[in-house]
Amino acid sequence: MDIKIGDIVGRKSYECDLLFRVIEIKEKNGGEKEAILHGEDVRLIADAPFADLVIIDEREQQKRQKKEKELIEQSYKLLRQDYNLIRQKNEYNATGGYRTEHNFFQIPGRVLHLDGDPLYLRKCLDLYEKIGVPVYGVYCNEKEMQEKVGSLIEQVRPDILVITGHDSYSKTKGKVTDIKAYRHSKYFVQTVREARKKIPHLDQLVIFAGACQSHFESLIRAGANFASSPARVNIHALDPVYLVSRISFTPFMERVNVWDVLRNTLTGEKGLGGVETKGVLRTGMPFRTIVDFD
Repeated sequence: MDIKIGDIVGRKSYECDLLFRVIEIKEKNGGEKEAILHGEDVRLIADAPFADLVIIDEREQQKRQKKEKELIEQSYKLLRQDYNLIRQKNEYNATGGYRTEHNFFQIPGRVLHLDGDPLYLRKCLDLYEKIGVPVYGVYCNEKEMQEKVGSLIEQVRPDILVITGHDSYSKTKGKVTDIKAYRHSKYFVQTVREARKKIPHLDQLVIFAGACQSHFESLIRAGANFASSPARVNIHALDPVYLVSRISFTPFMERVNVWDVLRNTLTGEKGLGGVETKGVLRTGMPFRTIVDFD
């Protein structure tokens, strides 16, 4: 079978339940070829022999993409619904419950998003823009994130940090509790620790960390407010965006209930979890249009 880098494939042994993108091809001893795969919609990295792969034709890809788009749109509508309720509450609180001519402005939390997949990063940035969350996105290999996160925090000064990419658990490498059995979890943990050296307090920098099947407990212990994956399941590529957007639009005087954050994600509590955290949105007044007289 002529499989090339960039092809969309499925694994026969898993009945092609997920679509993968071929990102690397290796040749093992004896000439057998093996592909390194990135999930097309989930943040999973895997490897598989060519004999286990089948190329997914364009028609099947379009069929699955349509279903995926409907799922994303449904989640987006729920998020917008939540945002409108939060905004109405903020308007009431900003005016003391009285009708007023005074206009106010809002400053949602700024996100620094580190992603180990450039295509996923682009999808996430598009959704941040659609929702209205200010974001600075950086593509960075998972193994290099810990080296770069400190200087990026100083440069961007974010309210929220997202550390994500691809991950996976392999039972042949150890028990579920052994972080060495995970492909990238240890790098995510080290990156969280480096970030906490800069800003130790959980309410001064909100951190989401992890990807598919990541070692949830280690990420939370390292200092993440939210992480994946409590049940070691796959998480959707856009789940970090839905999660941190809710925090970005929650006022800093309010605490975010963990379930309220998780319920509009595409994965839910099996794939994501966290601790009670303050919002980061700030409201001010009056709103004035700046006029340039030069």
